Amino acid sequence: MNIDDYILNHIDAEPDHLRRLYHEANLQLVNGHMASGHLQGRLLKMLVRMIRPRNILEIGTYAGYSAICLAEGLGDGGKVYTFEINDELEDFTRQWIARSAVADKIEFIIGDALTEAPKLGIMFDLAFIDGNKRTYTEAYEAVLPLVSPRGFIIADNTLWDSHIIDPAYANDKQTQGILAFNEHVARDARVEKVILPVRDGMTIIMKR
Repeated sequence: MNIDDYILNHIDAEPDHLRRLYHEANLQLVNGHMASGHLQGRLLKMLVRMIRPRNILEIGTYAGYSAICLAEGLGDGGKVYTFEINDELEDFTRQWIARSAVADKIEFIIGDALTEAPKLGIMFDLAFIDGNKRTYTEAYEAVLPLVSPRGFIIADNTLWDSHIIDPAYANDKQTQGILAFNEHVARDARVEKVILPVRDGMTIIMKR
C-alpha cells in the first residue's frame, strides 16, 4: 500500500455517484483524470463546511465532479454557480449534475465566467478557479471584485505536476500561466494565501 492509498482508506468514502462519474469521465472524456477525484473532492466539501459560504462561483466545471462536491458542503439556501466554456462537455456534465443528490444547489452555465459571472449581480463567499491555466491571473483579477470581504478563492493545479520548477517546461504556455499566477498572488497585499501540496497543488486565498 502506498501513501495515497493509505490516505484514501482513512478519509470519508467517495460517494457512489461520484465514483461512477469519475470512472465514466476517464472512459468518455479526453483527460478524464482532470476531474477532482476522491481526496480533492472530500477536501472541497470540508472547506465549504468550514467557510460556510452562501454563494460559490466555480470557473471550469469540466465533468461536474468538483461542483457536486462543493454543493455537498452547502447549507440550506446555498448555491454553486459553475461555468464551463467548452460546450462540447455540456451533454456529459449536465446529466451527471442533474442526477446528483445536490442538483438543486447547482446552476450549470455554459459560457465564459470572466465575462458572464459579473452579470449575475452576486457577491460570492467562495470561488474555485480551475479553468484555462494560461489565463489564471486574468481569472483571478476578474473574480476578486466578486468575492466578499474575508471571502475565499481556491485555485487548483498551482503546483502543476511540479512543472513549475522543471526547466524542461519553461516554454510551456500552461506552465507559464501557472507561474505568472503564483507570482502575482504571492505579491498581492490584498489577500492572504497558502499553497497546499494536495494532489496537483491548491492555493487557498482569503480576501482581506
